[in-house]
Amino acid sequence: MKKNLFYANLLVAFVMFLSACVTINIYFPAAAAEKAADKIIEEVWQLENEKKEKKSD
Repeated sequence: MKKNLFYANLLVAFVMFLSACVTINIYFPAAAAEKAADKIIEEVWQLENEKKEKKSD
């Protein structure tokens, strides 16, 4: 009985070790990421300019 419990614990530990070694790498194209960042920056600047215009009115 103790031997079976030991092997069960060993199996669980081994499975946990294997799952910890798995990594997922996602690569984004640099041009697409840069284009998206530029679009976000433009939108933020537009919002700030609109707020400034409303305050000056």
